[in-house]
Amino acid sequence: MGNFAKEVTDTNFETEVLKSDKPVLVDFWAEWCGPCRMIAPSVEAVAEQFFGKAKVMKMNVDENPETPYKYGIRGIPTLILFKNGAEQERIVGAVPREVLVKLLEKHTS
Repeated sequence: MGNFAKEVTDTNFETEVLKSDKPVLVDFWAEWCGPCRMIAPSVEAVAEQFFGKAKVMKMNVDENPETPYKYGIRGIPTLILFKNGAEQERIVGAVPREVLVKLLEKHTS
């Protein structure tokens, strides 16, 4: 885990994500997932770039099975942007950093 993207669990998901007063980008990932490791630096970079404007959280799907099940996560990496407690947008698969930046810009301005 980096310095800016924080870990979220089944236990604190409601508090950290659904009740957040800022948009929250959640990266659903796993240790064994190559594409997840590939986009991890981009996720950390956007977490730093949007620090104070949005939250970026990472959820390990192997350690936290309830939340991914609830949101129908079928493939990883899956990134979901939540705002005001509701899912706004979803990206499945490894994407360039610019895609994440555009997504967050749309929801933080």
